[in-house]
Amino acid sequence: MIALDKIEKHVTLHAPVSQVWKAITKAEEFGRWFGVNLRGEFAVGRPIAGSFNEKLDEASIMEYQRKIGLSPSEIRQPEDGFTFCTVERIEPEHYFSFRWIPYGIDAEIDPKTEATTLVEFFLEGTNDGTLLKIVESGFEAIPQNRRERAFRMNEGGWAGQAENIRKYVE
Repeated sequence: MIALDKIEKHVTLHAPVSQVWKAITKAEEFGRWFGVNLRGEFAVGRPIAGSFNEKLDEASIMEYQRKIGLSPSEIRQPEDGFTFCTVERIEPEHYFSFRWIPYGIDAEIDPKTEATTLVEFFLEGTNDGTLLKIVESGFEAIPQNRRERAFRMNEGGWAGQAENIRKYVE
């Protein structure tokens, strides 16, 4: 059985650390590659609100769930101005982290009481550019009835987002 506690993705980006850092920590740039419109700037301890760039396609999401072996579940279209995340820590050009509700579009969640996971970005300069490590942890706090769904949907999501940031910075 798969351990459902931590997602980890590594991607080498052919761009300098300063450029990757800006793409991750400037809310407007983050939104461009992530597919959200964020309001305001990232600041430690402050929630940041946003909206998705496009309406979510529930049928496609349910089909993806079937494809990866999950029982399909309904989604909730987030309201304009939903809380995207709350920043935890910023260490310039090295580390950025925030908390959010994993697979936050799941119709079964209550945004007021749902546990959050920690998303961390680690940047390291290399001869080729920047090694970016993305880690999401804390799934053990997610209610058992949706833990696997949140984990597997975010695991696939981070694979896609790693490719999105690659395209954005390169």
